[in-house]
Amino acid sequence: MNLEAKSVSGRETRYFCVWEAKPLQLRMLKLSFLLIILLISTAAVPVFSADRYRREDFPPGFIFGAGSSAYQVEGAAYEDGRSSSIWDAFAHEGNEHGDTGDVAIDEYHKYKEDVQIMAQTGLDAYRFSISWSRLIPNGRGPVNPKGLQYYNNLVNELIAHGIQPHALLCNYDHPQALEDEYGGWISRKIVKDFTAYADVCFREFGDRVSHWTTVNEPNVFAIGGYDTGMAPPKRSHHMLLAHASAARLYREKYQGKQHGLVGISLYIFRSIPLTNLTADVAANQRAQDFLTGWIADPLMFGDYPSTMKRNVGSRLPEFTNHESKLVKGSFDFIGLIHYNYLYVEDNSVSLKEKNRDFNRDMGVKLYYNLSAYEFEIRPRDLQQILENFKSAYGNPPIYIQENGQKTRRGSSLEDPSRVKYLHAYIGSVLDAIRGYFVWSLWDGLELLDGYESSYGLYYVDLDDPDLKRYPKLSAHWYSHFLKGRGVSLDGIIELEKNLSGVSKDASFSRMIFIM
Repeated sequence: MNLEAKSVSGRETRYFCVWEAKPLQLRMLKLSFLLIILLISTAAVPVFSADRYRREDFPPGFIFGAGSSAYQVEGAAYEDGRSSSIWDAFAHEGNEHGDTGDVAIDEYHKYKEDVQIMAQTGLDAYRFSISWSRLIPNGRGPVNPKGLQYYNNLVNELIAHGIQPHALLCNYDHPQALEDEYGGWISRKIVKDFTAYADVCFREFGDRVSHWTTVNEPNVFAIGGYDTGMAPPKRSHHMLLAHASAARLYREKYQGKQHGLVGISLYIFRSIPLTNLTADVAANQRAQDFLTGWIADPLMFGDYPSTMKRNVGSRLPEFTNHESKLVKGSFDFIGLIHYNYLYVEDNSVSLKEKNRDFNRDMGVKLYYNLSAYEFEIRPRDLQQILENFKSAYGNPPIYIQENGQKTRRGSSLEDPSRVKYLHAYIGSVLDAIRGYFVWSLWDGLELLDGYESSYGLYYVDLDDPDLKRYPKLSAHWYSHFLKGRGVSLDGIIELEKNLSGVSKDASFSRMIFIM
């Protein structure tokens, strides 16, 4: 990986991160792991967007929530029978700038307080992940009663406050015991173990949890964990098979009486050809096939994209007829995760190399803008993604399961860039999806970035022994919107003149919302 100066479509010269097939260099910048993501081709299906809107403008039943994941917020890493996950091992090797999730923001002990904050904010739903290591410490076999009690308590607390629990089974964090025994996801054995783990979750929590996501971002997980080494366990076919097996189990054993839904999530960037040259346009389509089609095509059509099969050859696993039928249609919804965009340039010369990896097989260079720490606000990108996905895959039910603004972590509660980002992106999905989840509710441990950046609506003071939570400007804005008040692009929120002078304990009433 290296930096190059490029003039993009006549714009000013910017510095971009260039993805090439150089494994040693790839290991130098962990954040860039998030850049190996995707898009879908263009289409012309209209999606409504609005600068001025209210909660009531969204369809009946539309869900607004916020998300987190177990390793990033729970803490209590070595309490009450929990075993190490691959993230514990990865973080303790120093791969998170020396940070770990040993304590995180301690939601394990503070869940009641946190649920009260969710209710005060006005969330419809909370998307959280279950720690496989906490529930079944050995990866298979006996259920940990303390882990079972914790998730029952969390689910019950959410229900008691009128908040829907949306549960995720695997967020990059299977038990280290399975990694040590057979290499985790590289072994077919994990399909059986994951299905048994899912069975426990469906059986114990499914009477109250109606939305299940099996595996989070299997495209990114497989690339980062098993190709570039940017994520644990440092080395995906089996992820698809495990998802499909768990989905079939749910449908056959539980769905009829629990009436819930099961799905899977994909991480999607808006990808754009670097130039209008035919080679770059073709390269962009290859990137889409590798990064989106790799997961979406088997789910929709039962097989990998022809581009992948041609370029990868015998190194790409094949679905048997039985597996193809199992995977095809194995979802009730698709979760999409989106933050930013990238440019794609042809690098098809890499297809002539004898020794190839994922990047060489794709035959492209991916450029990501590093000129600013925060994401650019480009809501049309998300509209385009939704249009293209629906056009390519037959309009499946979609939830935006993660979307949010990245900022540097700090003590300031002023985050106007996050407010502007959320306002723009929520307005862009008005008529296109079933629900929207902000990432994230809290400033927790960010995977691949430790505590150096934040996405949260709430600041968590890590220097405070009590890890106190404080609402940011964005929390006030989101709560204002969720409680039915209108928001507009001009004058979204006007603060009392100097927010920096307002106490961290400022109540929601200190904010003046302008329509």
